[in-house]
Amino acid sequence: MSDITLPNRRAFMLGAASLAGLSLSGCATMGSRVAEAPPEPQFSQYYLDMYAAMPYERFPIPAVDLRRLKTTHFRQEVADPTGELPGTIVVHTSERFLYLVQEGGRAIRYGVGIGRDGFTWSGRAEIARKAEWPVWTPPREMIQRLPELEEYRNGQPPSLTNPLGARAMYIYQNGRDTIYRIHGTGEYWTIGEAVSSGCVRLIHQDVIDLYNRVPVGTKILVM
Repeated sequence: MSDITLPNRRAFMLGAASLAGLSLSGCATMGSRVAEAPPEPQFSQYYLDMYAAMPYERFPIPAVDLRRLKTTHFRQEVADPTGELPGTIVVHTSERFLYLVQEGGRAIRYGVGIGRDGFTWSGRAEIARKAEWPVWTPPREMIQRLPELEEYRNGQPPSLTNPLGARAMYIYQNGRDTIYRIHGTGEYWTIGEAVSSGCVRLIHQDVIDLYNRVPVGTKILVM
């Protein structure tokens, strides 16, 4: 596990305050006046740094365009709503949030994308394996649904376009691979939506942050 220092609570509170200040103002049409376009949203340096480019990765990761990411799904520290033990990962699929439970009744909350209806999984399990820039091998059933994936039957090499992205954490239940993963995505505009084939997807910057905080054996609850 990499030695990552959590931002202090004051920093998270300042970041949350910045989110609250993102309301946009504009002029309504009055008489013959034409409504003015709302100004571009302004983001605090705290979040610009959080989602900045990562040029030193094996495959350099571009910065996130924060205008295309729901402000509710920015990474932040919150009061823990789960009641689980510190160190546990909890995924609330209906809310599109992943919580990493901390000490003192707190949690780090990440925005996620989840599986479409019919491609979801829930239950208690653990992270049995982790990988940086993993190879993606589509399941046989997926290849049957999408024959164009046949070329990747033996694996798709790592890259920014690889479906598992920069990091993957493999979910096992009772010692068996569930086929579901927590993994990265460059499609940050899909965070908060149900668009994947069942896996839990985080922005590259967020999945790297989570990956560095959790060891193999971490307990996970998907609700």
